[in-house]
Amino acid sequence: MYLLGYDIGTSSVKASLVDAETGQCVASAFYPEVEAPIIAKKAGWAEQEPEDWWHSLKEATKKLETDGTRRLHDVKAIGISYQMHGLVCVDRTGKPLRPSIIWCDGRAVPYGNEAFDAIGHEQCLTHLLNSPGNFTAAKLAWVKQNEPELFVQIYKIMLPGDYIAMKLSGGTINTTISGLSEGMFWDFKNDCVSRDVMEYYGFPDDIIPEIVPTFSVQSTVCDAVAEELGLQAGTPIAYRGGDQPNNALSLNVMKPGEIAATGGTSGVVYGVLGDVNYDPLSRVNTFAHVNHHQPDTRLGVLLCINGTGILNAWMRRNVAPEGVGYGDMNILADQVPVGSDGLTIIPFGNGAERLLQNKEVGCSIHGLNFNIHKKAHLLRAAQEGIVFSFAYGMEIMRQMGMEIRTIKAGHANMFLNPMFRLTLASITGATIELYETDGAAGAAKGAGMGVGIYKDSDEAFATLQHNTTIVPDVANAAAYAEAYERWKSILKQIAGRQSRE
Repeated sequence: MYLLGYDIGTSSVKASLVDAETGQCVASAFYPEVEAPIIAKKAGWAEQEPEDWWHSLKEATKKLETDGTRRLHDVKAIGISYQMHGLVCVDRTGKPLRPSIIWCDGRAVPYGNEAFDAIGHEQCLTHLLNSPGNFTAAKLAWVKQNEPELFVQIYKIMLPGDYIAMKLSGGTINTTISGLSEGMFWDFKNDCVSRDVMEYYGFPDDIIPEIVPTFSVQSTVCDAVAEELGLQAGTPIAYRGGDQPNNALSLNVMKPGEIAATGGTSGVVYGVLGDVNYDPLSRVNTFAHVNHHQPDTRLGVLLCINGTGILNAWMRRNVAPEGVGYGDMNILADQVPVGSDGLTIIPFGNGAERLLQNKEVGCSIHGLNFNIHKKAHLLRAAQEGIVFSFAYGMEIMRQMGMEIRTIKAGHANMFLNPMFRLTLASITGATIELYETDGAAGAAKGAGMGVGIYKDSDEAFATLQHNTTIVPDVANAAAYAEAYERWKSILKQIAGRQSRE
């Protein structure tokens, strides 16, 4: 008995086959093997063809069974993870009317800002828990304004995961509350599709698909797709979630106070909140988590940090000795005491940060002493600056009422560095748990929950492979706190100067 999970990413589609009894991933594949193209007709635009996702899914699925085992015929449920915030517009036949406007496309920012002002900041924050921003609703507003002849042909709008579920089922179109919330279509106060958003933008009510529970039999695989992919017709499609909520699910981050973190080129902190709340300065995004349902509020508070692994990579190219890899950089940095002997790096050199209210503070080095500081100091100060940005974001979450006790992360990227994770644990006071995890495999287990193979996430992820536990360094608590307070003081000075300018 198997479960099948798909992760519809920007670069590729990954498929994972999970043994439902053991919880182990027995096969995985992705397609294409080179990064999928992004269409950018103008600066700041980013589009992808939905049919390309579907083609990649079929190719990845075929690669799962190259040994003739026919395990796909024994799949009992399918789950889908997908890139968040994308807009797919289809006609009555389910055909895409245009390429999908994906998450990193920036054209809709003015439409979201205008809605924020027109609807009212307090109204948006108390009902949507966010500014309308550059999310799916604002992207649809751009289509309505700039492609009116196409807009009137739209039968339904979908997120990327909704589109894939439609293709698997042969035409069933539906979505989830979690998906609608990430598109700024959900009113948390009234527990319904937002009248404010629909009426302000002039969207017809029937453009929104039917709403189904996140964990449920949402549709089933049609005969034609079953034959093409080697599945059984009628196999339930029983879970879908955006990539960040799904990453949290994959780490079994489902309870208030738990945090899922990633540290790749950019970093993400995703925390679960047990009460309906928002940041009045809109420095974080708040969505319905995959296990949100009345009366049990479960919100995902998401913070994206741009200057993480990209700063570490810059240090490797420009500061580290020639030929030194990340592992050796970590060893060098660990030779320097906590606080880098007074050297501080502000790490935001990869664009404006939402947690800084979009102020362009850049990357800068402070306290450099030519007689003391060496390359190792720069390497450690960069790592500490990245950690401090994570901690700064978590302070916002605490202000929203989140009690942060545990940070869970995959054993990858920045979390491979012992100094990085010890500093993060020590600054936040939280225990860090590292796991071997996979978004597609997590989606597969989500589907197992959706059909009742697992009674809850604790049972579904009981076999999640634990790697390491990191606890705060109590002995050096004062040194960590001093370095962090110095970093925050410098950051506030820079941000204050930029505001005055």
